[in-house]
Amino acid sequence: MRINLTNLSPTLFLLFFFTSQNIFAQNATLRGKVTDALSSEALLGASVRAGSVGASTDADGGFSLSLAAGSYEINISYVGYTSKNLTLRLAAGETRDLEVKLDNADNLLQTATVTSGKFEKPLGEVTVSMDVIKPKLIESTNSTSVDEVLVKVPGVSIIDGQASIRGGAGFSYGAGTRVLILVDDIPALQPDAGLPNWDDFPVENISQVEVLKGAASALYGSSAMNGIINIRTGYAKDKPETEVAVFGKTWGDPHDPAKKWWGTDSSVISQPVETGFSFAHRRKYNRLDFVLGTYALYRDSYNRDTYSRYARVTPNLRFRVNDRLTLGLNTNFNVGRSGSFFIWGGKDTLAYQAGAGSASYTKGRLRFSIDPSLQYFDKSGNRHKILSRYFYIHNNNSGNQSNDSRLYYGEYQFQRAMERIGLVTTLGVVGIYNTVDAEIYSNASYKSRNLAGYLQLDYKVFNRLNLSAGLRYEQNVQHSPDSIFLRTELLGVIPDGLVKEAKPVYRFGANYQLAKATYLRASWGQGYRYPTIAEKFVSTNFGVGNAVAPNPQLVSETGWTAEMGIKQGFRLGSWQGYMDLTGFVSEYQKMMEFVLDSFYLTFGPDGAESHARFRSENSGDTRITGYEISVLGQGEIGPGSLSILTGLTSINPRYKVFDKNNPDFNYGSSDTTNVLKYRFNQTFKCDVEYSVSPFSLGVSVQYNSFMKAVDELFVGKINGFQLPPSLAPPEFVAVREFRETHKGATVVDIRASCKLTKNLKISALCGNLLNEEYTVRPALLEGPRNYTLRLDWKI
Repeated sequence: MRINLTNLSPTLFLLFFFTSQNIFAQNATLRGKVTDALSSEALLGASVRAGSVGASTDADGGFSLSLAAGSYEINISYVGYTSKNLTLRLAAGETRDLEVKLDNADNLLQTATVTSGKFEKPLGEVTVSMDVIKPKLIESTNSTSVDEVLVKVPGVSIIDGQASIRGGAGFSYGAGTRVLILVDDIPALQPDAGLPNWDDFPVENISQVEVLKGAASALYGSSAMNGIINIRTGYAKDKPETEVAVFGKTWGDPHDPAKKWWGTDSSVISQPVETGFSFAHRRKYNRLDFVLGTYALYRDSYNRDTYSRYARVTPNLRFRVNDRLTLGLNTNFNVGRSGSFFIWGGKDTLAYQAGAGSASYTKGRLRFSIDPSLQYFDKSGNRHKILSRYFYIHNNNSGNQSNDSRLYYGEYQFQRAMERIGLVTTLGVVGIYNTVDAEIYSNASYKSRNLAGYLQLDYKVFNRLNLSAGLRYEQNVQHSPDSIFLRTELLGVIPDGLVKEAKPVYRFGANYQLAKATYLRASWGQGYRYPTIAEKFVSTNFGVGNAVAPNPQLVSETGWTAEMGIKQGFRLGSWQGYMDLTGFVSEYQKMMEFVLDSFYLTFGPDGAESHARFRSENSGDTRITGYEISVLGQGEIGPGSLSILTGLTSINPRYKVFDKNNPDFNYGSSDTTNVLKYRFNQTFKCDVEYSVSPFSLGVSVQYNSFMKAVDELFVGKINGFQLPPSLAPPEFVAVREFRETHKGATVVDIRASCKLTKNLKISALCGNLLNEEYTVRPALLEGPRNYTLRLDWKI
């Protein structure tokens, strides 16, 4: 029988059409919005799963699932929030709308963090040591810059403005850092010196600060050898927020009355004072998020002729083009001037005054950054992110120390989350270009370039085991003059002024949930740091006869950190927290540090005059072992709420090869035992606050053990020989005498506050309550007892 296909074609078409319509009609649609139960803020990236089908919420918290008719267990989860499970039955062709409100997890182990893997992960599941600082602590302690609150974190020290984690760095004379500072995931170090400008970071608009301890170069590159401090700024929520604060601070008399210089007939000021003002406003305008922060500070320090005046403004914008595409523009402008000194003048009345020739002044400075960004989710749920920055610095300094620096930063990041198998893949490329023109760097021009690619895999197995592995390949190129001179001595020749270097770095980590609130972790990561322009080419003086010289032959340092730790959560009624115990070991090869390069004496009519020259060199290989115990807790106890952050860190920092009698293997140390310079072997931190409405009381305790080893010149020694007082500079004689009578320090701060109304709070603080005399690094005495009054207004 012959079939007429021509006549049958319309019939087949109609049959297929109606059949397909019937098939698709069997599907139901589940859609909705996920928000914060307290603030009603939309939650971007929340997971919504119905069996094997899942989706992530968009920038407006929305989601949509196409499901076959039937019954489903719907799971809605978000990092830092308590998950919800719903049972639904969907009919064919039905469209069901859900409004899901998630409650904060009220569990510190569920605190959302991003630094360890470039995506949100609960604190308890992170494979490395990490602490999180919330803005409440910054506000209640009246921290005028981020470094003032970082010293309360266990294992973190700030030595003359440079961050050190678990003894990974000492005193670096203001150049180079092994701790990378990020602002919203973008590096924020000064390009020429690799140092953080703490006054740039907006304390008035911080959502949290994440402190990652240990090598992290595999994800973030050079300068992340010893850890990362990621400052995450605040963002607009559904309800507008405005915060205003004003404060005033003054210092009392020193413990030793002989050290007081202010209030005398010859002094310029009658009392050291500090005043400041901050303002922050966050608001949504439909799809536009607007954030504005401003900060101004006026300070006349307890150190004579040391002052700071600056003003900062940080407008930030975020625009949601649609549910997949978000554009951002963060900016930061900071202008000011300041005065400081490097070493004190000596003991007694000179302790808070500059040593001869060591004062320096910034007559005017301008720093600003512009950070455009883009985030896009494609139809498969993959995240594409572009981060960029232009950073400009102009310092008009005295003493031929002026400099101009520019940084250009760009990063593309791709991330794919395969929720069904628990795998998150993150890969990216980074480019950094720096230009420097500076008197302080032998009055020359420099350029540097960094190119890198990275890959990280995070795999979750059986909902208990988290595995993480990362790789980064990095290339550094530096252009400089081919030779650098100081006086008539040739210090180094660089062929064609060009240095190139490339290295891979790796990291591995694992975290296993032993019980509901018990997490065991282990990690190993490599570190790598390329020398900064300041470390290789700085040429300047401090004090009479003392100089810092360039070293063009300086090479990069490498290292690794391994640790094993356990986090144990606990709950006592409504009070909850966790205890963390960690053992760690770090090794560094070709560690860069400033050392005494030469010393000689000249004799004139006024007697002997010393001449010392320091420069950065690759010293011996080092090894640091230690342990850390910390406790973090918060919640209701009795009629009020109690928060606590405390921890003990103990380290054993040593050179791998040390010979006290061999100048090549004692590294210019003041101590005859094998211990790294400028480290506190034991530190203890504790901050406690108890609140019963409308009052709050807080106390902070910080203990640093005796700094056993410093550069021997600081105590008047040369190659182990103690100079007679008549030949040693008085500044260094004072250091030796101070160290003989001050073996460690305990600093206690107290604070109290009262909420006058729902929106108005007044606070009174007393710093260094016991009026302890102490130094964090030699020849720079810390401040005496001080008093602060602060007023906060929030709507």
